[in-house]
Amino acid sequence: MLKRNDARADKSNFVGKTVPRENARRLSQGRGRYVDDIAFRNLAHVAFVRSPHAHARILSIDTQAARAVPGVIDVITGQDIRSMCQPWVGVLGHFPGLKSAEQYPLAVDVARWHGEPVAVVLAESRALAEDGADLIEVEWEALPSVVDPETALESDAHVINPELGDNLAFRLDLEKGEVDAAFASAAHIAEGTFHFGRHTGLTLEPRSIVADFDPALRQLTVHHSTQTPFQMQDVFARHFGLEEGSVRVIAPDVGGSFGLKLHVYGEEMAACALSIRHGRPVKFIADRLEAFQTDIHARDHRVKARMAVSAEGEILAMEVDDLTGIGPFSVYPRTSAVEGNQAIRLMGGPYRMPSYRGRLQVVFQNKTPMCQYRAVGHPVACAVTEGLVDQAAHALGIDPLEMRRRNVVTQDMYPHTSPTGYVFERLSHEECHARLAEMMNYERLRREQAEARERGVYRGIGFATFIEITNPGPAFYGVGGARISAQDGCVMKMEPSGDIRVMVSVTEQGQGTETIMAQIAATHLGVPLERVRVYTGDTQTSPYGGATWASRGAGIGGVAVMKTAEALKENLLTVAATILQAQPGELDISAGAVVSRASGEERMPLSELGRIAYFRPDTLPAGFHAELTAARHYVPQGYPFAFTNGVQASHLEVDIETGQVRLLDHWVVEDCGRIINPLLVDEQIRGGVVQGLGGALFEECLYSPEGQLLCGTMADYLTPMAAEMPDIHVGHVETPTETSPLGAKGVGEAGTAAAPAAVMNAINDALSPFGASVSRMPFTPERVLQALDKV
Repeated sequence: MLKRNDARADKSNFVGKTVPRENARRLSQGRGRYVDDIAFRNLAHVAFVRSPHAHARILSIDTQAARAVPGVIDVITGQDIRSMCQPWVGVLGHFPGLKSAEQYPLAVDVARWHGEPVAVVLAESRALAEDGADLIEVEWEALPSVVDPETALESDAHVINPELGDNLAFRLDLEKGEVDAAFASAAHIAEGTFHFGRHTGLTLEPRSIVADFDPALRQLTVHHSTQTPFQMQDVFARHFGLEEGSVRVIAPDVGGSFGLKLHVYGEEMAACALSIRHGRPVKFIADRLEAFQTDIHARDHRVKARMAVSAEGEILAMEVDDLTGIGPFSVYPRTSAVEGNQAIRLMGGPYRMPSYRGRLQVVFQNKTPMCQYRAVGHPVACAVTEGLVDQAAHALGIDPLEMRRRNVVTQDMYPHTSPTGYVFERLSHEECHARLAEMMNYERLRREQAEARERGVYRGIGFATFIEITNPGPAFYGVGGARISAQDGCVMKMEPSGDIRVMVSVTEQGQGTETIMAQIAATHLGVPLERVRVYTGDTQTSPYGGATWASRGAGIGGVAVMKTAEALKENLLTVAATILQAQPGELDISAGAVVSRASGEERMPLSELGRIAYFRPDTLPAGFHAELTAARHYVPQGYPFAFTNGVQASHLEVDIETGQVRLLDHWVVEDCGRIINPLLVDEQIRGGVVQGLGGALFEECLYSPEGQLLCGTMADYLTPMAAEMPDIHVGHVETPTETSPLGAKGVGEAGTAAAPAAVMNAINDALSPFGASVSRMPFTPERVLQALDKV
């Protein structure tokens, strides 16, 4: 048994700890409101006592000294919070057999990862709350830790959640075609084991919340750094026993999310519980160490895979075994099965192979919970597939780009169903490959590579063909019982000035949602862009919708805005026709004025239409009522997803003495359907590529064999910096989806999906003269040297 005074994770070992940001957070569209301490009377703050162990039984928690600290308002433990909040379980019905244990905001009886909150102190300031937390004494009984997913299912492995029977959270088996026969007849079999290091999103704005409960009205208002305000409104209402209409979630201008802010976190639920308990606002902002310990992680996969190919380079079959570690729980409400599920279903996606066998095992472990992060499952599937394609091409003496050209699904094959069950409406692999070869001047690069090798300089060129899931349809979550909306809504109105106000359910996290929605509204209404203002992120004023995740903003929310703009335009032309004694079909709106459809002559500015409709309706015919507001909702129909596609290439240099990888150039050709804003699309791709390069070369959440997290600052966890990034060249092919009148697909995850695979293949191309290869991400200098047998 162990006993310590400071039961929070020891911060003394982490230099340069980020100070919690206490300053104001600007709300969207310059509305002049700030979420800061001054805005809330009686604002209280919380600090958490966290487990210093990866796995330990809580024998006792002594809170007496903490309660005596001046300014400390309350101290609660896991046992206390059981009566304040309904537990949750991260399972969904469309993942049959998925299991997870009940969770509360604080650990009850047993802590299951290093950093899990076990008690919380409420005080008049964050500093006082931390002072109180320092005085809490927890008596622990250390338990065996299950850290490595590959040992989690062994017969002598400690069961993390005894009530579940074992450490297997979920298993899925897929099979299509004659897999064994394909491998038996193959001219060559490419195979390998691929490891993907855990990493996390590292958002500029950490997770943050101010929960404000009004006991007189039993209303909870939550200012929350979340991607999905309506999802969280439902969660708060159900788990705290409140009416849904009595919960308001406000989440404008979130400072980065990348999927991290889709999930339910204990700290945020605890802040709400304390606000309800005390009837006063409660604030929590995670510092950087807390973010590393408790923000969801991603990509903890070990994949064994093989690919059968013919003598002509035709892919005949793939067989994949994916073992994924997810921490001690399946994360609520979207589950931790999704990443592995998408990974094994996306394997081989761009290619027309007839046979496939995949096995997924998702296992519990004593690490930070793992769930959905930008390009969920895509980098895993892409790296495994593209790594095997390169192996096969090398073995058969086929150029790697030619190998891909021979195997991609071609235009005459659509609609196409992959052997894993994904259905593709229409993609553009052939066009993307041709565009890429032109952009990068492939033949010249190969000549330069050969010349450089003669000088002892080892450069590599790597390719990765990819597909990306976007615009998820109504079967994605709702079929499993999750209260996560697949539709989005828009309410649009014209002010007396002629300005347009757009309230939309998709949210803004820095990706340009508000700009895109304003563009769509302005285009389909016929008004200048500067006359449109977009408001989002408030469950009280925004229409209900799914918000922003899985690259669905433009493809679903954008269509809702388009349809609303068309409806409002029809209304405005009806009003204008009544005023001008004309037919609506004779009129149009252009540059913010009603014009003649035939001649383009201006007939009336919208400001004049607004003046008459709002202030002089007495001049209009009796019984006529001007409709200056429109609302529409949209949900995608037909295909379950709108797949995008593309290809990436990496050009780099490997120093065989130091193992350092220097990125020279990176190319992306991408097809996201109809492009609405070229600048935003290009920068989304570049940002995604950088995150993919981070996972490929730098980022990894390292743990000790006992389950202690070893990275808690930016000094320990490496992220890509501007000086280390190559020029990223972006090109496009446009294949509008026919499932949407806007034609737009998503683009937010395309860059991340394939960048690691392209880098891996480029490194292995550079190392090919030595017969060496790497397959464990990130590809650090040490791992490169290990591949070269130099360490």
